[in-house]
Amino acid sequence: MADRLTQLQDCINQQAEHFCNSIGILQQFAPPSKFPNFDRTGSQTPQQQSQEDYVQLFTSLIARCAKDIDTLIESLPSEENSTELQLQALRSLELENQDAAEKLEAVVRRGQNLLEHIQGALSEIAQAQLDMQHLAKNMNNFNQN
Repeated sequence: MADRLTQLQDCINQQAEHFCNSIGILQQFAPPSKFPNFDRTGSQTPQQQSQEDYVQLFTSLIARCAKDIDTLIESLPSEENSTELQLQALRSLELENQDAAEKLEAVVRRGQNLLEHIQGALSEIAQAQLDMQHLAKNMNNFNQN
């Protein structure tokens, strides 16, 4: 999902598109101007009725988009609060960082203790194998004599 500024820019672009389309429709379906002493019948032609439908459509689209723009602008952080909010966020992140560092140090200490324990066990195993080889060699020498 895009950030608020990108959403605002998209909404403004959409509003500009609505304005351009509405002007194009008005130009396309605009009725001819009435002149005095000509055609005094007040009846609407089907073309005029469809123009009113477009007027309703574009007024609702423009109004809805304007309301969305206002909502997005209101949701942006104000300048007064931004410094204070940033400091609070930095303090919170620093506390989280310290907590994570302490946990990491504890895990490293446990890992080092485990490594020392494993190295001691491997040393004992290696010594036991050497002792067994030495004992087996002595047994072979004893049996040959």
